[in-house]
Order: sequence, then C-alpha cells, then structure tokens
Amino acid sequence: MTEHIRRTKIVATLGPSSESPEMLEKMIAAGVNVVRLNFSHGTPEDHQLRADNVRAAAKKLGVVVGVLADMQGPKIRCGKFKTGKTILKVGQKFILDGAMSLDEGTDERVGLTYKELVTDVEPGARLLLNDGLLVMDVDKVVGQEIHCTVVVGGVLSNNKGINRAGGGLSADALTEKDKEDIKTACAIGVDYIAISFPRDGKDMEYARSLVEAEGSNAGMVAKVERAEAVLDANLKAIMEASDAVMVARGDLGVEIGDAAVPPVQKKMLRMAPKYNCPVIVATQMMESMCENPIPTRAEVNDCANAVLDGTDAVMLSGESAAGRYPVEAVEAMHRTCIETEKQRVMPSSQTRDPRFPPHSVDECIARQAMEVAREMPVKAIASFTRSGNTALYMSRHLGDVPIYAVTSEDSTLGRVTLFRNVTPLRMDIDYGPTDAPKATLDIQAKMLEEKIAGKDDLIIMTFGTPMGESGGTNAMKIISLK
Repeated sequence: MTEHIRRTKIVATLGPSSESPEMLEKMIAAGVNVVRLNFSHGTPEDHQLRADNVRAAAKKLGVVVGVLADMQGPKIRCGKFKTGKTILKVGQKFILDGAMSLDEGTDERVGLTYKELVTDVEPGARLLLNDGLLVMDVDKVVGQEIHCTVVVGGVLSNNKGINRAGGGLSADALTEKDKEDIKTACAIGVDYIAISFPRDGKDMEYARSLVEAEGSNAGMVAKVERAEAVLDANLKAIMEASDAVMVARGDLGVEIGDAAVPPVQKKMLRMAPKYNCPVIVATQMMESMCENPIPTRAEVNDCANAVLDGTDAVMLSGESAAGRYPVEAVEAMHRTCIETEKQRVMPSSQTRDPRFPPHSVDECIARQAMEVAREMPVKAIASFTRSGNTALYMSRHLGDVPIYAVTSEDSTLGRVTLFRNVTPLRMDIDYGPTDAPKATLDIQAKMLEEKIAGKDDLIIMTFGTPMGESGGTNAMKIISLK
C-alpha cells in the first residue's frame, strides 16, 4: 500500500540542465508533476521536442505529467552595449534612449526594447534594472531620452530587464511574440498556458479568447508580478478569470519591494480558495541549488511555509533549468513537502471551505465527501470526472485522504496534475445512464489492481447520475472493497 502520497505538487522548469530524455526521466522519477516550458527561450521546434520528451518519459514511468507553457510577456529591457557592458557609479548621469539602436550602447546611454517607456515615467520615478540590483532615479524626459541619476551602481550588461518601482508601466500583457507563442503552445497540446504581467481580469480574458480561438481548452495561469495586480479588486478579477495563479516573486519583488512579497503571497493563498483557484509559489525556492547539492535551511523553510499555507504547487526555475543539481533540487522539494505534510495544514475541524459556501451541487458533493473522509477511516476518494472540476473542489479543502481524478480524458488527466492532493487515474468511464452499479464494481477492481486500497478498506466514490454527462456530479457512495 502507498504509505503517503505527496499532496503538494512540484513544477520544474526545463532548460539546458534538464531537457535530455535521460535527465527528464530522473526528474520525473524524483517527483516532478508538471514541467514548465519557458517560451522566453527556444524555437517552436524546441518546445515541441521538449513536450514530446516529457510525455515519453512519463509514459515510460507510468505516470501523468502536466505541461505548462510560460509566455515571455512584455519584458522591458535595455539594449546591448558595444563592449558588452558598462559600469555605473553612484551619482553618475545615464540616459535610456528610445531612439537609439539596440546594439550601440555606450558608457553614457543605451537603447530600449520598449519605446513607450518615455511616456510611462516622469521626474522622480525610480527605475530598477537587472532585477533591482541597479537603481536609477529619473531626472527628466526629453523627447525619446530618459535622463537618470544612478542611485545604486554596478555592472549593467546586455539586455537586462527594467522595472518601475511601484508599477505603473502601460505595456500590454500580451506581445505579438506571445500571440504567436500561444498558437505554438496550443498546437503542442499543453495543459496550461501562463500569462506574464497581467494587470487585471481583462488581460486574462483576452488571453483565454486567443487560446479558445485555437481550439484549445488549456488552463490559464496568471503570473502575478505587477504592482497593480496585487490590488484587492484586480487580484479578485484575475482569480475569477484564471484557472490558476502563480506568485511570481521575482518581478513582483522588484516592483513592490522584497519585504512586501511575503504578505502578498499569504494574501493570495488566503483568497484563492474562494475562487477555486490553485496557486503556484515560484522563484528562488531552492536558488542556492543552482550551485550546491543541498538547499539552505532558509530555502527549506520557505518551501515548508508555502506548504503549510496550503499552496497547490511549488516551483523550480533556474535550479532545474540551468543549475548543476536539477534532480537533487526536485528531491529536496519532495522531502521538504513530505515532511511538512506530516503536520496538519489546518486543524481537523476546519477547512478552507466554511468561509466560502458551495455554489453548485457538485461543489456541495465535494464538500460532503471531504467531511465524510475526515470522520471515517477512508483510504481514498475516487472522483469520476470529465472536466476535473469535482476533484478541484475537493482539493480546496486541504484534506489528508488521497483524491483520485478518474477519467478517460487526456486533457483532464493533464489538468489535475496541478491540483493539491489530486492524482490522475486513467480509466474508461464511458458509461451509460444506468451504469452506476458497473462503475462501482469497476472502481473497486481498479483500486485493488493499483494497490491504492485493499480488501475491506473504505473508499468514497463521487459521480453523476445519470452517468455519462459532463458537469453533473450529484452522488456519493461509501464502498467497502471486496
């Protein structure tokens, strides 16, 4: 019998360190649930090959691994320098020049990829370059030139990012490159598409319209990394318009300040259950493992706190994409999650749901299934589902009993890989309206075959009657396996 199934999911980014079939197999065996394809790098052919390799490795290991395509978004960058870099000193004057060629930078000025930056800043605005390592204050704007004074100096090299402290940049969330990349992601058949820098729910709704126009039902993930996005009204709208949200702590920390990120992360984890919105906590979770085979205690604590707060997933970025120890980073996350999950995320008498009443019959069934699982010695919950929604509703309760999303739909199997405490279970569920008794016998056989539960163990089964109709979960059974 399976002693403990890790409830928190692990997302790992692919890159030079991890994209080979051999390394992918090792990482998936170590515990990766979802693979992130970073569309900031690579060609459509590269992304297709990586997705194919992920699916082949998962099939070989007999598991389901989701694929998330992450759009680059409107990353505002400086141009290139003739010498590759410049050294900025405190008090030095420097010009960001929207009219300058992108490869002609000097010690006095450099070009901009985002020409409209000149209309988004004014004297007194603070600009943060290279993830906040360099700081400049705007003195004046003259035509296409932004005249600045260096406040925090250092090396500025080619193509480094630019943020405005406090947000306020008007760049659209989706660039022309993103729109083409969405077509590629849909053609690949990814399970999720992540949108960078959305400001509000309208940005996510527009992105979804582009995905649906391609005939895809990929889930939409909002990367919360703009100062505007964390305002309560905008965050609410984003969660309502998305299938998941990511606490993208890198750019978010640059825009709102590093000290403001932890409270925002906790606020998002508190808000998300109301909107049935899974959360991914990302960026620098095991950053030291880019160079070291074990994480720092602070990194372990960071990961553990996200688990205790009820996150659905924790994510590796550079650690798995370009780091020296991608497999070890996955293993470190896995053991941290396993150990932390031995503690109850919430008291046994409390779930997230009492604050957020169910809005539909299937949400109500999901709640009742979780309540029964707490009061009786239930070994597992089998949710017959076509869309994955009932399994999602169950996962919001932060329960301990493993939930299995039983479905024959490939897209649903991939979708549930991100849900906390939900394991995809492939099974033919093409039943007729009166086939509930047959489904009951079939799920018992499946649970025994997969060694999920044993004879005389109790399981809960949720389904819809009449069977065979999507979105109709309205029944629950408690079954003693025979």
